[in-house]
Order: sequence, then structure tokens, then C-alpha cells
Amino acid sequence: MVFSSSFSSSVLLKYALVMFFMGVVSAQLSTNFYSSSCPKLLPTVRSAVQSAISKETRMGASLLRLHFHDCFVNGCDGSILLDDTSSFTGEKRAAPNFRSARGFEVVDNIKSAVESVCPGVVSCADILAISARDSVHILGGPTWGVKLGRRDSRTASQAAANNSIPPPTSSLSALISSFRAVGLSAKDMVALSGSHTIGQARCTNFRARIYNETNNLDASFATQKRSNCPRATGSGDNNLAPLDVQSPNAFNNDYYKNLINQKGLLHSDQQLFNGGSADSTVRQYSSNPSQFSADFAAAMIKMGDNKPLTGSSGEIRKNCRRPN
Repeated sequence: MVFSSSFSSSVLLKYALVMFFMGVVSAQLSTNFYSSSCPKLLPTVRSAVQSAISKETRMGASLLRLHFHDCFVNGCDGSILLDDTSSFTGEKRAAPNFRSARGFEVVDNIKSAVESVCPGVVSCADILAISARDSVHILGGPTWGVKLGRRDSRTASQAAANNSIPPPTSSLSALISSFRAVGLSAKDMVALSGSHTIGQARCTNFRARIYNETNNLDASFATQKRSNCPRATGSGDNNLAPLDVQSPNAFNNDYYKNLINQKGLLHSDQQLFNGGSADSTVRQYSSNPSQFSADFAAAMIKMGDNKPLTGSSGEIRKNCRRPN
């Protein structure tokens, strides 16, 4: 009995210590992290993002996607921004990013603007998180308090990017697994997939769907998309089509209405409404835009909590493209 009691106390103590240190890490991210060290941070980023979107509306989707693809690979650490070096092959040429991830020059401009008001203080990882929020809000979507205090990685991994970011050929179960691997639920996955209400996709990523899938694809929609995406591989591979056929430049819930009408551009999009477990959530978001907005914002905050480098880990890069 004495042994049992002692063992239980030991287990409880270890559990309490684990929870305490988890709390410490979580507490290091906060919405007011830079309130003293860089009070002009948020308006500086917002102005630069607004300028970029004014020049090219699509850039809002591109900045949002960079944050996604950063967080899915070893946490939200700015690793997607690193160029290849002699010691590692970065993520920019990984399959999900090659000829697809874009906006790096805009991030450089934002970083430069931030450095001008508070040099050496704000991480590239945090700049991505703020830029993603601002992009969504500028295009008509929700806003949320971005938790800050991340630090930048000193390395990147092409292999991890290839293995962690779900491809557009993903099944529903594969999507759920990929999101669960970074601490996100099936509902979070459906909400975050709503980011496809903005942005565009390359023909090579939806060709198989518009030519080979018929049971869950609106015929007129397929015909329209085929006009700009030839069947032959290598022909028109980089031709673009909007992910949201209704309102490609506005962040709203039209994406879910498209899915119900069998007008999801990517195979992975239509998987969310294809007689499976996600159908009910898609229906809910299609008819309740405020619920979608609230769940999207909550899921973005949750995604941003994925394995950040904090405290003395990592660094604050001077140039987002290379370690210091």
C-alpha cells in the first residue's frame, strides 16, 4: 500500500511538472509579446500587406499559404522561407511548394519594413503569422489576435515538407491524418480548408479531377475548366484556375457552397463533401458564414501554436532567406 501510494504521488508529480512546462512554453506566445519591444509592428505589417494585395489580389492567398506550409513542417518556425545552403536542402523546392509557393519577395519587403522600426526584434515566423491574419481580414474574412513570440529555425527540411503537407490528391482520411499530426482536429481541417475561398491552383494539380472524376463533379464546371487545362501532361501545366469559382478574391463561405454543388476544384476539396464524415460540417459552414469565420479564426490560432521555437531556441533572423 505504501509503495502504491508513493508510486501514485510520483506519477502525479511528474504529470504536474510536464503540464507546468507545457504551460510555460504556451505562455511564451502572447498577443502582446512585442507591445514594448516593437509597438509599431502590427500597423507596419498591415500596411505592407495591404500594399502587396493592392498590387496583386492573389498575394493575400499566397501569404496565407506560406503560413500554412510553414506550420505543417516542424512547426511554425519560418523554415519555408530559407533558401538552400551547403548544409541543408530547404523546403522551397519540395513538391508541395515548387513553382507553387510564392510571395517570398513580399515577405522580404515586410521584414525590411519591420526592421526599420525595430531591428533584430521580430522573427520571420511571426511575420508570416501576422501577414496571414491581415491577408484574410483585408480580403473580407475574420480577424483574430495573433499569438506572437516565435523564433526562427536555423535549418529546413525538404523531406519533411514532402512528407507533412497534404497533396491535392489526398483522400478525406489522409487529410484528417495530416492535420491530426500537427494537433488539428477533423473540424479544424474542414474550417482551415475554407482558405481555398481565395487563391488559384495550377492545372497540373486539378487535371486528373476534371478529366477522370465524374461521380462527384458538376459536368458544366468540368467543361469550363478543361478549356484552360489540356488533358496532356506537359501542356498548360501552369495555367491557373480560381479555387473558388464564385468569388475568388473574397474571403467568405462560398467555397463550401461550391462543394455542395460538386464544384470543388481539387480532388482533396471535393473529398470534404463526398458522402463522408465531413459532409455535415460543410453544410453547416455553407449556411452559417459567422460560424465558419469563428471556427476558422480559432483553428488558425491553434495551428499557430504548433511547436514554436521560443525562449532561447532558434534565432531572430536578420534576413528571412538565410540563417544569421
